[in-house]
Amino acid sequence: MPKKDIDLFSRLYAGALDLKNRIVMAPMTRSRAEDDGMPTELMAEYYAQRAGAGLIISEGTWPCPMGKGYIRTPGIYTEEQVDAWGKVTEAVHAAGGSIVMQLMHAGRISDPSFLPDSATPVSASAVRPEGQSYTAEGLKPHVTPRALEVDEIEEIVEDYRIATAMAFQAGFDGVELHAASGYLPEQFLCSSTNQRTDDYGGSVENRARFILELLDAMTSVRSGDYIGIKIAPEMGFNDLHDDNPQETYGYLVDQLGDFRLAYLHVALFGTEVDYHSLLKPRFRGDAYLVGGGLTRESGEALIQSGCADAAVYGTPFIANPDLPERFRRNAPLAEADKDTFYAPGPKGYVDYPKRDE
Repeated sequence: MPKKDIDLFSRLYAGALDLKNRIVMAPMTRSRAEDDGMPTELMAEYYAQRAGAGLIISEGTWPCPMGKGYIRTPGIYTEEQVDAWGKVTEAVHAAGGSIVMQLMHAGRISDPSFLPDSATPVSASAVRPEGQSYTAEGLKPHVTPRALEVDEIEEIVEDYRIATAMAFQAGFDGVELHAASGYLPEQFLCSSTNQRTDDYGGSVENRARFILELLDAMTSVRSGDYIGIKIAPEMGFNDLHDDNPQETYGYLVDQLGDFRLAYLHVALFGTEVDYHSLLKPRFRGDAYLVGGGLTRESGEALIQSGCADAAVYGTPFIANPDLPERFRRNAPLAEADKDTFYAPGPKGYVDYPKRDE
C-alpha cells in the first residue's frame, strides 16, 4: 500500500527497535579489529560518527573461533570482547544512535590460518568454494571444508545463543543473523553447498532447519522483537547458488513468522525476480528492510510505495558519516576510497569529514 506521507526521515518502530529515521547503515566488513577479534577504539569512533542513521547494523562478527573468515574481523565470544564492544555501543548511544550486532559464521569461506590449531574450515558439506581468502600472507585459494557432524551443529547453535547473550551484555540494541553472502547459514540453506542426507539436507524443510534452529536459540535469549535476519536471494557471492531459490526463500520466510522478528533484511543485487513482491507479503514479523545499491531517490520510492519500511545503505556511509543529513539537504555525496576499505588504520575509516566540517 502506498505511503506518500512517509519518507526516509519518518520514525519507525521495528519490534523493540526505535528508529529515528528509515535510513539504515548496512553491515560492512572493514578489517579494523585486532587479530584476536578484539574491537578497537577506532571502531568506536567509526560507528559513533555514523550514529545519525536510524539503525546501524554492525560488521559481521564471529560467534566462535571457528567462525572467523577474514583478517582483522571482530568476535563476540570472550568477556574481553564484550567489554571492548561495550565501548562501541556506549559511543553510539552517546551520539544518539541505535546499533544491532550482526552475527556471522563464515563456514567454508575461511582459511586454516584463521582457525584454532590451523583447523580445516567447516560447512554443511565438503564442497570447496571457488575464490581466495585474504590472509596476512596474501591471497590463498579456498580449501575443501569438512562437513559438520550433527553434534557439532548443535554446538554451533549454542555458540549463537551465547553470542546473542553477550551482544546484549555489551549494550547492543538487537542482534541480526547473517544468513546471506554464502556464509554458514546459507551454506546449509542452498542446494549447491548442502549435499547432506540427514535431517539437515535434501528437502527445503531440512536445508532450512539450521537457520531456524539458530533463530530459536537467539530468540530464547530475548524475544524476536530484538532479533533480525538478513537474506540475499540469488546473490551468488562466495560461489553459492540454489536450484530453486524462489521456493527455498519463500519457504524460509514463511517459517519466520513463528519468531515475530523485529525485521527481515533483504539485499538484492541484479536478480531478475521481484523477490520483494514474493517475500514481503509472506513476512509475518515487523519491519521489512531493503538494501542493494540504493540511492536517496530509489530508497524513498521503495518506502513511499509500501515495498519497504526502511532503506539500507552500505558504501555511501563509508565516505559520508553524516549520510542522513546529506540526504535531508540533497547535498552531494563524497566518494569512498576503495583502496582503504579493508586496510588497517584510520585512513579511509574515520577521516571522512562531515559536510559542515
